[in-house]
Amino acid sequence: MTAASPPEVLRAPLIVEFPFTRSLGPVQSAFLTGLRERVVLGVKTSDGSVMVPPVEYDPATAEELRELVEVAPTGTVTTFAWNGHPRPNQPLGTPFAWVLVRLDGAGTALLHALDAPGPDAVRTGMRVRIRWAAERTGSITDIACFEPCEPDEPDVPDVPAEGPQATTTTPHDGAFAEPVTGIVAPARLDYTYSPGRAQTAYLGALAEHRTVGERCPSCRKVYVPPRGACPTCGVATTDRVEVGPRGTVTTFCIVNIKAAHTANLDLEVPYVYAHIALDGADLALHGRIGGIPYDRVRMGLRVEPVWTEGGRYPDHYRPTGEPDAEYDTYKELL
Repeated sequence: MTAASPPEVLRAPLIVEFPFTRSLGPVQSAFLTGLRERVVLGVKTSDGSVMVPPVEYDPATAEELRELVEVAPTGTVTTFAWNGHPRPNQPLGTPFAWVLVRLDGAGTALLHALDAPGPDAVRTGMRVRIRWAAERTGSITDIACFEPCEPDEPDVPDVPAEGPQATTTTPHDGAFAEPVTGIVAPARLDYTYSPGRAQTAYLGALAEHRTVGERCPSCRKVYVPPRGACPTCGVATTDRVEVGPRGTVTTFCIVNIKAAHTANLDLEVPYVYAHIALDGADLALHGRIGGIPYDRVRMGLRVEPVWTEGGRYPDHYRPTGEPDAEYDTYKELL
């Protein structure tokens, strides 16, 4: 007897990206504007210590903080971790150390990169200084990285990560020409996704123009896409059930902004994304609605899938021409 071949393990590279735009209060604005001018500002807390980067409210008392002081561009490494394989968009393209640096005059440590030739060249207590970026715009990347101080500057033994420092600081009013009032903070996660047993079966069925869910053995609800376990009862689901292919629009939204990540999809705005309850399913999935003007999409609209070229998954859903579903038939799936 020949042993059965193990099932194919599916993998796909995925990217989750969201550029977050935020406005700045007076303390954060002064800090980032200061970096643009090669000045590092901290804020004095109620116990007299200096926080760098600064915050606007005291973490111990929650009182508002406004007293800005200038600290030195030199400091001491309190701890580190070697990064031998830098990823795209990290501070340096060659191997470097992530370090917490307690700048002279600060009571807290700042996380950044240290340009060092190797892990043996990094140690707790070593003295470092800021290497400023050639072009500065008012962001944390205005600090290109840290670099070791002169070889003859001794290490600082037993440096604490936090606490008051005796080093003198200089008061600063935080006033700069053309202050930075907002930033865009890009957040991006690149990873390889491998679906489990339930979703592998679901994706395999889609390639055959079928939609398969799984039924909970306790509450008997059918979930599409299947999760491998019932989200209500918490028990494993193994009973596969074919649903659809037709379904009902339960809720929807009209998209009026062409996001950067959809540029390669050639979608003209406005377009509609909807929650669709496939016939026989107890959980609505989401899909794009096509074949109808965006302003004629409605709750209760009956739709069917239109498959992509190659037929691996539905490209969008279009109206079937059937009468709209009665509200009572899908109200529990909103």
